[in-house]
Amino acid sequence: MLGVIIPAFNEAATLDRVLRRVLLQSCVQQVVVVDDASTDGTAEVAHRFAGDPRVQVVSHPVNRGKGAALRTGLDVIAAPVVIVQDADLEYDPVDYSRIIAPILAGRADAVYGVRGFSGETAYSYWFVIGNRLVTTLTNILFNCYIRDMETGFKAMRTELMRRLRLSGTRFDIEPEITARLLRLGYRIHEVPITYYARSREEGKKLTWMDGVRAIGTLVRLRLTTTRRLFGAPDTYHRERLAELAAQPRMPELPGERALDVTRARSKTH
Repeated sequence: MLGVIIPAFNEAATLDRVLRRVLLQSCVQQVVVVDDASTDGTAEVAHRFAGDPRVQVVSHPVNRGKGAALRTGLDVIAAPVVIVQDADLEYDPVDYSRIIAPILAGRADAVYGVRGFSGETAYSYWFVIGNRLVTTLTNILFNCYIRDMETGFKAMRTELMRRLRLSGTRFDIEPEITARLLRLGYRIHEVPITYYARSREEGKKLTWMDGVRAIGTLVRLRLTTTRRLFGAPDTYHRERLAELAAQPRMPELPGERALDVTRARSKTH
């Protein structure tokens, strides 16, 4: 039921363990590793798992960035639900079942794993403050309330992600996904996850400049017309939003209906 896209650039040191943990999750139907022209043997590590029918490895001849790798992976995903998994051991695949549960229940089409509520090991004070800043700006620009716009755990219906018409090539893909979802009227459901931040010495690639670019992406997508972002109106979104709105606020508990019937019978005697 779940397709996993793993963009990877020079992650040979951690990719093996990430793939092992991903493949241990019973919900995983498909895994697409996109090697973004790594020079450290990342592709070789990925190909060790090619014997598993769920695993497919795609390589870029030149480095194009996380966003481009995500879009390459999306082109070959066949599973109905998709999630992006970083290859650096910051995000734990053990959280998959919790993240996709609202989608499988029909109560959400997009779910984010939120850092800092279930358990988190932070990288630095300024990194956390920067994330709060771009998340706050997202909430202001789009009149929403989410807690972690930059999270690397974004899961949604595969058909929805394809219809976002993503164009980002690097880390700007994170604010782009969020902005496009919100422009279409989708409400983002959030669940707590565990997070283990790595340091710059351990290979952390995100910098303060990516935060500046994220702000630019958010403002641009807020000001761009809907037609320019998505083309002609798509009935898919109107129908999905109506179906989501019709869902009960809380999932029904086992035996809930039977309890009502039992009470009704007791009143007739």
